[in-house]
Amino acid sequence: MSDMTTSSSGWAPNANGARRRRMDKLATLLGMVAAGILVLVLTSILWTLLSRGISGLSAAAIMKPMGPPGSGGGLANAILGSLIQTFLALLIATPLGLGCGIYLSEYGNRQNRFASCVRFVSDVLMSVPSILVGLFVYQILVAPFGHFSAFAGSVALAILAVPIIVRTTEDMLRLVPIAMREAGAALGATRWRVTLFLCLRSAKTGVLTGILLALARVSGETAPLLFTSLGNQNWSFSLNRPMASLPVTIYQYAGASYEDWVQLAWAGALLVTMGVLAINIAVRLSARRG
Repeated sequence: MSDMTTSSSGWAPNANGARRRRMDKLATLLGMVAAGILVLVLTSILWTLLSRGISGLSAAAIMKPMGPPGSGGGLANAILGSLIQTFLALLIATPLGLGCGIYLSEYGNRQNRFASCVRFVSDVLMSVPSILVGLFVYQILVAPFGHFSAFAGSVALAILAVPIIVRTTEDMLRLVPIAMREAGAALGATRWRVTLFLCLRSAKTGVLTGILLALARVSGETAPLLFTSLGNQNWSFSLNRPMASLPVTIYQYAGASYEDWVQLAWAGALLVTMGVLAINIAVRLSARRG
């Protein structure tokens, strides 16, 4: 039915058309208000971190290890520990996530029950609370050996990163045209060669985006590390021993009654936020280039 009706004065909008336009304007207004609130909250968080954390950033805070209150200690060992554990977590999660994503996309069709179970478990892991992952890893890698370790912390972070890589890899490979697979098969290439050298190469930008998103997801996690790597006031490079990490140090220092520790907690929170923000910017830029 047309939105216009005839009248003695000519064509005019009817009641239904006017009501739809009012609803459209209302929905647009509500969307703009929601977006404005989101931007305001994000700006408020960034402003709070900058105003309180930038004064704590200094050469000593970045170059010196943690120390007792009033000793002028820094966050160097916590920063290095976070880098080591996060890097190791990606080394564990990336091949597992890529392999699982490739299987689900290229070999696990919707009628495959095993693939359906794997896809369901991956979706569940994406929303599972991180503290439960920490408790699980504690039961299998900490309690049986009688001590905390950086390796256990990396495994906990890897478990959180794997489902993100799996989902992104599967979705990106499904976007590759069927014609490309058929062209590779017509040239005599085996299925695994078509998958690795044609499909995966075509989807490399999206796959890399998924890996960076997984990195951003796990880089600020605290709860899993409390049950696995625990923390360390000193330098530690052994994966079989407790190791400091920036999120755990922020958690410990933020609730302290010492002013210098609280200041270091704000500085550490600013470093983590800037790191995650840089990763998200890198994801946006890589997506645009793709």
